[in-house]
Amino acid sequence: MARTPLMAGNWKMNLDHLEANHLVQGLAMELSDRDHDYSKCEVVVIPPFTDLRTVQTVVDADKLGVKYGAQDVSVHDNGAYTGEISTAMLNKLGCSYVVAGHSERREYHSESDELVGQKARKAFDAGMTPILCCGEALEIRKAGTYVDFVLAQIRAALKGWDGADVAKIVIAYEPIWAIGTGETASAADAQEVCGAIRAALREDYGDSVADATRILYGGSAKPGNIKELMAQPDIDGGLVGGASLKADSFAQMATFYA
Repeated sequence: MARTPLMAGNWKMNLDHLEANHLVQGLAMELSDRDHDYSKCEVVVIPPFTDLRTVQTVVDADKLGVKYGAQDVSVHDNGAYTGEISTAMLNKLGCSYVVAGHSERREYHSESDELVGQKARKAFDAGMTPILCCGEALEIRKAGTYVDFVLAQIRAALKGWDGADVAKIVIAYEPIWAIGTGETASAADAQEVCGAIRAALREDYGDSVADATRILYGGSAKPGNIKELMAQPDIDGGLVGGASLKADSFAQMATFYA
């Protein structure tokens, strides 16, 4: 089964709504100048919550092919949960994707695998596609237990899911030691874990699910290494950080196939 590549730009806590407007317009122009074919690579921006309305307005007004999503979501529908954002709010803003379990959420907000799974489920049930993040810290990498660790994260988060649903989500492998550090897992390193993830999906849910589920690599992915990463058989795209904050570099990554 052919999987449509996906390049998702996680802006993290960067850019106000005016800067967001400028970046999305610039990205659309860069992609147009490169004759980007969205059927060859889906392009998604993941801005802070305060930018989502602006991004929605630009995308809708200019009928852009770029999609967008949120960096997090609440497991609650509404109520006395100060600072939380519900799926209904994100749906009203037209979000297509929701990131669940980014390593920074796990580290700074003590999000467990179980909570990450609940957030992914909440987004999925609301009609949005969760980008389920997983990845190991440097000490786990050095200990050599990183594959088992990552698979345990995924299996805990997806406990109780059926295969038909798993096939529709996105999994993002992001080695924590390579995020924002300038260090990058080699293409072979990234493929090793992404391949192990797909093998685990095959074992747990069967061939059709394993062949359909998109697996991204995140961790200092940039224009200089994206072609090599995308040449790997089990890497279907990137969860891009810093390089997604510049229209030209992110557009170059999205048109890796050219």
